[in-house]
Amino acid sequence: MIPRYSRPEMVKIWSDETKYNIWLEIEILACEAQYQLGNIPENSLTNIKNNAKIDIERIQEIELKTKHDVIAFLTCLEEFVGEDSRYIHLGMTSSDVLDTALAVQMLDAGKIISKAINRLADVLKKQAIKYKHTICIGRSHGIHAEPTTFGLKMALWHEECKRNIQRLTNAFSDAAVGMISGAVGTYEHISPKVEEFVCKELHLKPASVSTQIIQRDVHANLISTIAIAGSLLEKIALELRHLQRTEVLEAEEYFSQGQKGSSAMPHKRNPISAENICGQVRLLRGYVMAAMENNALWHERDISHSSVERIIMPDATVTFDYILNRTIELVENLIVYPENMKRNLDITQGLYASQKVLLALVDKGLKRQIAYEMVQKSSMQTWNDKIPFKETLIQNKNIMQYFTLKEIDNFFDFDEIFEKVDYIYKRCGIVN
Repeated sequence: MIPRYSRPEMVKIWSDETKYNIWLEIEILACEAQYQLGNIPENSLTNIKNNAKIDIERIQEIELKTKHDVIAFLTCLEEFVGEDSRYIHLGMTSSDVLDTALAVQMLDAGKIISKAINRLADVLKKQAIKYKHTICIGRSHGIHAEPTTFGLKMALWHEECKRNIQRLTNAFSDAAVGMISGAVGTYEHISPKVEEFVCKELHLKPASVSTQIIQRDVHANLISTIAIAGSLLEKIALELRHLQRTEVLEAEEYFSQGQKGSSAMPHKRNPISAENICGQVRLLRGYVMAAMENNALWHERDISHSSVERIIMPDATVTFDYILNRTIELVENLIVYPENMKRNLDITQGLYASQKVLLALVDKGLKRQIAYEMVQKSSMQTWNDKIPFKETLIQNKNIMQYFTLKEIDNFFDFDEIFEKVDYIYKRCGIVN
């Protein structure tokens, strides 16, 4: 992922330096396990631990000739360790290092992502509480429907965020699988105890069964889960983009001092963060297909998956981490305009109360379709003649034979909405 859409903390996990250091850690841990099994002399282990070093430029130089990154890495170690290097990589195959290291990197990426998504949940909860009773119009099909509260939007996102936290926790845990089982995964040339030791030290689970690689369904599951979590970020950003439109302007991204919205029009304040988030979630969805196609390989393995995941695993985690943190900033610093929410609520001159009137007529004993037609007549009069809905109700003799003027007034209050919002919040566990 390009630096523009990356955060250094996550990028570092996928750097060559980090990767080679993990490879070295795996190889040394394997040597320690082999020593415990009596397969490596103590002085040789000491030499390996003291002298095995990483020289990235030298590894890259060797790889130009070998066309094999693990062999280049091992050759570099040989140059530092000398004769005892024959004990390094004993009974192992390249994927023992590659796949186990990838699991460590994913585990580390998961820790960063977990911290951020829990932070997002906290911010959403805070905003849900702040705007719990901030009334605004709810929309279906993009058309005014009935009143809701701005806080309830946040509560909805908070609840989905909690589900994503659990999904991601499970997916990263499932992907935390290591393997030191040798060619085609049969342990023919290495004891399973080496794998057990290495995985324990790296906080990984040994793969119950493998071929020459860890099976890629766990990676596909992780990428899919990241994409699902990304869809929440898109949902938030898309809603806020709509609410920032000039004609709506119920909420707006924070616009910092000195920020510019357009090279041509000095007045512009654009929802660039929200648009960026929506755009990058498209990348996450694209990675899902590639990850799924990585699962089916020839026989005990080929390497058609390798080039793909060298791109999608870093990019998916780096991109998701970036837009996750950008969403936190977007929500936390959001500018909210309750007065515009009230203005927009009143655009239809009270038509949001039509269902209240309908249900009240039904409660009076009318058949639903008859009551519907009566209310629709007044509603269409409001639409067509721009007369407030309360007035067209009062002018409708068929309706007014069932209601007093006080009952008509009560159709336009929000007390019942607030009461039910309190109920929803309690059910979601959102409390002050």
